[in-house]
Amino acid sequence: MNIARGMLKTVDELTKRLSGDPGRPRLTWYGDDGERIELSGAVLDNWVSKTTNLLVEEFDAAPGATVLLDLPAHWRTAVWALAVWRCGATVRVPAPDAGGGPRDGAADVVVTADPERHDGARDVVAVALPALARTFPGALPRGAVDAASAVMTYADVVLAAPAPDPAAPALEAGDVAVAHDDLFAWAADGSASAAPGARVLVRGDGPLPDVLRRLVAVWADGGSVVLVSAATAAALDADPARRERLVAQEGVTDAAPAA
Repeated sequence: MNIARGMLKTVDELTKRLSGDPGRPRLTWYGDDGERIELSGAVLDNWVSKTTNLLVEEFDAAPGATVLLDLPAHWRTAVWALAVWRCGATVRVPAPDAGGGPRDGAADVVVTADPERHDGARDVVAVALPALARTFPGALPRGAVDAASAVMTYADVVLAAPAPDPAAPALEAGDVAVAHDDLFAWAADGSASAAPGARVLVRGDGPLPDVLRRLVAVWADGGSVVLVSAATAAALDADPARRERLVAQEGVTDAAPAA
């Protein structure tokens, strides 16, 4: 394990460390239809702080609370996961055969790109995935929060957030349960090794827990991520020349082999 990673205890420490080199890209997203978003460490920390404040102030998120992330692998999903961990709550990932529907509805908060699937859930946050979306494009259930407009109203720094309980679960996904205190060790143990500080290409077509695990591992070692959507990963597999161009243009130093 890299020494820097071993010193990390909380996601707050992680995002603050990443923001210490404010101009360096830490998360570059390639979505469907050629969408590209780049977040520096400072911007990533800013997004996580705003989202943390929303969770704490709007939903009293704290240790013991569970947030269901019914979202695909996406840069916004990474922000929401980090924010949930920042306030000590638990990320729950829907079971694959549940389709993110009511079977997973025991969560305190549901964060989803398809709020109609969670009609009847107590607290729902609707996430618009397109980069330029300023409001959620569809109908919202009564009482649902529109993340596209709400997140931007919160402070750029965390004003107050409870400290995580080290023994409480940070992640629940099927039979997998990872405690907050074990988050970085879990990420390191389950991810392919990369050189400290590497620029790593991460595919978004795998299970969401595996994607989050890879992101945390790379960031914990001081690296940066180029995350591609499931559709983009498939397109790169079908067009090796395009993949080579992306790797070269983004300065990727560690790229997983094509499927």
